[in-house]
Amino acid sequence: MDAALQQAPPHPPELPEGAAPRWPAWYAGVGFLVAISATLVIVGVVSVFTTGLEDSENDATFTVVATLIQSMVFIGTAVAFASFTRRPRPWHFGLRRTRLWPAIGWAALGMVTFYVLAAVYSVAVQPDVEQTVAEDLGSEEGTFGLIAAGFMIVCVAPVAEEFFFRGFFYRALRSRWAPLGAATIDGLVFGVIHYDFSGADALLILPPLALLGFIFCVVYERTGSLYPVIAMHSINNSIAYGAQANGWEVSLVLGPLMLIACMLVPRITDSTPAPRPAG
Repeated sequence: MDAALQQAPPHPPELPEGAAPRWPAWYAGVGFLVAISATLVIVGVVSVFTTGLEDSENDATFTVVATLIQSMVFIGTAVAFASFTRRPRPWHFGLRRTRLWPAIGWAALGMVTFYVLAAVYSVAVQPDVEQTVAEDLGSEEGTFGLIAAGFMIVCVAPVAEEFFFRGFFYRALRSRWAPLGAATIDGLVFGVIHYDFSGADALLILPPLALLGFIFCVVYERTGSLYPVIAMHSINNSIAYGAQANGWEVSLVLGPLMLIACMLVPRITDSTPAPRPAG
């Protein structure tokens, strides 16, 4: 047999620098179901070995722990699915540098657009829905509870949710759908995950949340980085927390700190070339 035929086939060519691997679109849906299921199982097990499910449901400490578990499970699920294709790197999920002023411009445009459309929606629909997330996390349990709940809402939630929903879920959808379709699906799922099943009236809050998720996708698409979207998410949550929990002192500290972190962290830790905005 010819020696040339005995040679092993060549390795697939390396992706060009700055090109992230393509994840199959089905990763998004299956990954979401896996993350939800794993969260329910782990939180259920923790509740059994602590104070029991009935007592834990109304315990702010347990809610904080359960929220942390959910955040870690969603991030872990995204990393696990990404590893099926190629060894995951932070920049594969959008944790990479981008040009500062264009990112600020897109983020500002996205936030203004959301608040204008949300205001129009509120006037037209007048949804009378009161969210209890801050209260469930212990915002009314003294100063420590107010700070702990604010930290979860302003710092932890934006990082975990953006890593999964934009860095993983949206990116997987983009392997099959155009930006508009992928962003629409992502926004709808993002809205549903925040539904608390407290009644039919709570459904009225889904359209603004879906719109917010859609806008986050647009900014991520235009900047190529997750940091501007994390900053936007933190700003929105800071305002919501200050209004709902009367936690403006916490919001005015944690919100700006998250903005500073989103500007400095990628420039200190990331050596990946900044991506060009989508054309």
